[in-house]
Amino acid sequence: MGNTRRLAAGSIAVGIFVLAVKYAAYHVTGSIALYSDALESIINVVTAVAALIAVHVSSQPADSNHPYGHQKAEYFSAVFEGVLIIIAAGMILREAWGGFLAPKAIEAPIVGLLINSVASATNAAWSFVLIRYGRRYRSLALVADGKHLLTDVFTSVGVLVGILVVALTGLIVLDSVLAAIVALNILWSGWQLIRDSVAGLMDAAVSPETLARIEHAIKDQSDGALEAHDLRTRHAGHVTFIDFHLVVPGQMSVVDAHEICDRIEAALRSVVEGASIAIHVEPEVKAKPQGVPVLSLRRYG
Repeated sequence: MGNTRRLAAGSIAVGIFVLAVKYAAYHVTGSIALYSDALESIINVVTAVAALIAVHVSSQPADSNHPYGHQKAEYFSAVFEGVLIIIAAGMILREAWGGFLAPKAIEAPIVGLLINSVASATNAAWSFVLIRYGRRYRSLALVADGKHLLTDVFTSVGVLVGILVVALTGLIVLDSVLAAIVALNILWSGWQLIRDSVAGLMDAAVSPETLARIEHAIKDQSDGALEAHDLRTRHAGHVTFIDFHLVVPGQMSVVDAHEICDRIEAALRSVVEGASIAIHVEPEVKAKPQGVPVLSLRRYG
């Protein structure tokens, strides 16, 4: 089992443990805010399973039906997670409204808070693990899962502080207000996940910082060429696709042109991990009137 799959499997185990702890806190207190926190943990377990499936599928090699690989499977996982998060937010808002109409006293608040704090600490530690190694392995599913857990930590801390205020002041209705705030925060988190994933599915270009590194690598290693144009980039999971046209003198041999391409490809792979590169070599008669020397690249998307 690869590193990303081990981490995804670990998320399932952590999610089940946190769910059990949070439900215990809700069972002890009867707090709607703690119930909302526990409900989100159910979503965490489901999305952890989805992330494991997506990571497994995305790691499969290219085949005849998917010649560019299966990396985009991770985007579907993140969209699925976002949809589930939004559904959970709706369920929490429903419970919060019911509690607002009929407030109920919280039982054993201090014990419940202590139990729930164990779950929050566990989620905090695991979220940093997922984000750190998800970025290292360029796994969108792991990073998305880690960011969602980190959001869960922030909302849990807010709930803990709020329940403490309820216990000290006796403002029972604040329990429902807290649950509603948690739901709105979860709703925003779900929207962000869906937005970022759709951008990947729509072949969004790399960031300006990454694009600058790509341009520099091409310029630095294109000695002997005349012009580069139509640079395009896109993401697909942990793979970055880069393609452009490289204009060389018409009399240049195939061997020499290929050597330039080899230098450029090696430089690109050193600055963009997991890059898939396609260079279309053209003779100088194909240079575009609006094209520019390799010292300054004309690019698209």
